Amino acid sequence: METIGILGPRGTHSEEAALWLKKFLRADWHLEICADIYEVLNAVKTRQLDGGIVPVENSLEGSINITLDTLARSDTLTVTRELVWSVRNFLMTRPNTDVKTISKIFSHAQPLSQCRKYLQKNFPQAETVATSSTARAAEIVKDSDENFAAVCTERAGRLNGLSVAAANIQDNKNNSTRFFEIRYRPLDAAPITKFDGDKVLIICQIDGSRAGSLCEVLEEFSKRGVNMTRIESRPARTILGAYIFFFDLETDSGDIVMQEAIQAVYDKSIWLKNLGVFSVIVADAK
Repeated sequence: METIGILGPRGTHSEEAALWLKKFLRADWHLEICADIYEVLNAVKTRQLDGGIVPVENSLEGSINITLDTLARSDTLTVTRELVWSVRNFLMTRPNTDVKTISKIFSHAQPLSQCRKYLQKNFPQAETVATSSTARAAEIVKDSDENFAAVCTERAGRLNGLSVAAANIQDNKNNSTRFFEIRYRPLDAAPITKFDGDKVLIICQIDGSRAGSLCEVLEEFSKRGVNMTRIESRPARTILGAYIFFFDLETDSGDIVMQEAIQAVYDKSIWLKNLGVFSVIVADAK
């Protein structure tokens, strides 16, 4: 049995997504609860865990920076799978709570933002309070004698004895989160030459002080017909104005073309890492 790390406590969107993926893959996994995303990634890097399931991007709120930054700084973490998870947020209260009297609503900052219009319209009198996770929000409501509510997964609410006050309260019904399955890859592993998944993720740092350097990199993909589905920049954490770039590339151009494109970008970069070739699974949280 493999031990796979996830963001805790029990009842988070991360746990819900990981449970779905475990069932879908029929995987022999034990899910290990971790305090935060960095703890998951560091435990995989130090081989305390066999793998991890971590969020990387939300369709409404953007990238999860700690995931990107940790991947960029590691030489031994690789992406082996992507899960696109449909996010459903629930308003949960203690049983018999009069929703008209709710004074505070707890949740992680992202769900609070994802449900902002709904909460402002229906609970203008309630204070919103950010917590470390949606599951922690449910715990706070459970332990309080006040008329509080949590925005969380239905599972988190049920685990804490809460009732559904309202379902699917996210402002955008197409709200989804991308998760990466992360594994350890030895430093002496053979270079990736087969691109038999749906995507490949590469990270590089280019000379931003030279005009047109990013355009030259993008042209290497364009002239070979390599489709780029996502580009993200993050500070290189070296000097002010230095950036690294993340590129999600579709792999249907063929092995040779992908190798040539990545090599050409490598030649134009200060450094480049190939973080893995992986399949993409699209799931529905229903």
